[in-house]
Amino acid sequence: MKRKICVVTGTRAEYGLLYWLMKEIQKDDDLELQLIVTGMHLSPEFGLTYKTIQKEFKIDKKIEMLLSSDTSVGINKSMGLAQISFADAYDKLKPDILVVLGDRYEIFSAVSSAMIARIPIAHLHGGETTEGAFDESIRHSITKMSHLHFTATDEYKNRVIHLGEHPSRVFNVGGMGIENIKRLKLLSKKEFEKSINFKLNKKNILVTFHPVTLETKTASKQFQNLLKAIDTLKDTNIIFTKANSDTDGRVINQMIDDYVAKNQDKSISFTSMGQLRYLSALQFMDAVVGNSSSGLAEAPSFKIATINIGDRQKGRIKAKSVIDTKTSKKEIIKAFDKVYSDEFQTSLKKVKNPYGDGCASKEIITVLKNVDLKDILKKSFYDIGIDYEKL
Repeated sequence: MKRKICVVTGTRAEYGLLYWLMKEIQKDDDLELQLIVTGMHLSPEFGLTYKTIQKEFKIDKKIEMLLSSDTSVGINKSMGLAQISFADAYDKLKPDILVVLGDRYEIFSAVSSAMIARIPIAHLHGGETTEGAFDESIRHSITKMSHLHFTATDEYKNRVIHLGEHPSRVFNVGGMGIENIKRLKLLSKKEFEKSINFKLNKKNILVTFHPVTLETKTASKQFQNLLKAIDTLKDTNIIFTKANSDTDGRVINQMIDDYVAKNQDKSISFTSMGQLRYLSALQFMDAVVGNSSSGLAEAPSFKIATINIGDRQKGRIKAKSVIDTKTSKKEIIKAFDKVYSDEFQTSLKKVKNPYGDGCASKEIITVLKNVDLKDILKKSFYDIGIDYEKL
């Protein structure tokens, strides 16, 4: 009998990272792929990206959860609605293992339901830190509810072990995004420009900025400072990708719409570019700007700069191509000056991506196929040998 592997995805970026893993599950004779789609994939506001998914995969369940609110109350209610629906989905699908990635609230609901349903959980990209977002707490909570762990670096692997997870269940497979870069046939410049109906300039930047969810009402001011800094650039075109369904995400998206409407000659925006166009774009950018994890995980492989603004990604492992900066206009302009300096441009040629070699999916498949599921739900806290009396 085939082992049923149920994958949950709720966002465009997460789906892109899971794509090759799902392909590997799909083609394996010993595994059966089950797919649950939820969150932003089902929302017209975020591009109904489930339509892209169903061209590649059979969707077993669609779980509506997003309410028409990006407030903390609205997101809390969405999480509750999701947990109820996931419980019903698992009861019907009866998966052998649930596979999830990351740290978002949709995934927290999915994992909470699976834990109560006594379904073994495999978690990708645990052990990371994002001190400016409540994703930090969600990620570590998911780790404690999970039974198998696939991390992106040795440092993250060690952090998962420090959380009490047994080393025999923690595997460093590298970042999932590197595999996309290696396996996708990226578009040429001409093909890319045609695909977005937009001409690139002498200089080009890609901007993705999300709210810092552990701060209150800072999104508007911080993003306005970024726009003001961008307006000081010459001969530069800007590609915006919009914010996720986080608290205050709509504030940023409205500001993007307003900016692009006034600057159609040099800017364009997307709710979702898709992995092919997004990664193809990075070939032709001078920098990824904002606070998206892609600037840390994928951009270094293209030997381009990342301007990482504010605290959302604070604590993550970063390549030398990443420039951390504060949120003021003055500091962001200084970061742009550094990007275009001869010294920094020369240093980019030697940049190495710290997130692995792009073979994550096949390594994960080996574990999912062969792991003994008997008694896997019963976890003992792995004590790393700290003498607590001396603390």
